[in-house]
Amino acid sequence: MDGTDSPQAAIHLVLLGPPGAGKGTQARLLEERFGLVQLSTGDMLRAAVAAGTEAGQQAKAVMEAGDLVSDAIVIAILRDRLAAPDCARGTILDGFPRTTVQAEALDALMAERGQRIGAAISLEVDDAAMVARIAGRYSCAGCGEGWHDSFKTPAKAGVCDKCGGTEMTRRADDNAETVEQRLRAYHAQTAPLIDYYDAKGVLARVDAMADIAAVSHELSAIVTRAIA
Repeated sequence: MDGTDSPQAAIHLVLLGPPGAGKGTQARLLEERFGLVQLSTGDMLRAAVAAGTEAGQQAKAVMEAGDLVSDAIVIAILRDRLAAPDCARGTILDGFPRTTVQAEALDALMAERGQRIGAAISLEVDDAAMVARIAGRYSCAGCGEGWHDSFKTPAKAGVCDKCGGTEMTRRADDNAETVEQRLRAYHAQTAPLIDYYDAKGVLARVDAMADIAAVSHELSAIVTRAIA
């Protein structure tokens, strides 16, 4: 984003999509294009614990006890995070909300701030194609650059284009059976959220099976409309 961009109102997005749908890649592109900040639940929790905030201390105690962090604590951590200067132009929420109860709590938090969710974007996938997409991915152990057996291969086999590293790794759970289970769980969990945001008139669906540039173009158009 260059300095000629006109000022924009803060825009808050909910990004929905199963593992492998490209949420991370597209979120980074939206960050660059619109000056937004991607907020993932896990990253926020770890940062709050490390910073020793009140909500972070509560989360740490819960996690050390082996329990799940409550929605109230996550909302408290999100409240603190949204107040940070880097979130002034807006955020991309990834991994929260996961339930309609969490979505309602998020709406209440936004209302506190005089804001709202501008768009909930569902990255739609073909399950069978997703299994092939995820099962073929791997990454450079040195720099973390992502690669794929079919869709994105290094110029020289076995050598990372980005850092020249030759050690590649694959996630143990990136196999067909596990991916199918994760997709089923995602659809069951997310279906109510799709209905929730659809009823509010802020749901947008994007074909995530298209190439990265096409998906990015469509997402940018959605965000531009939401800002306007």
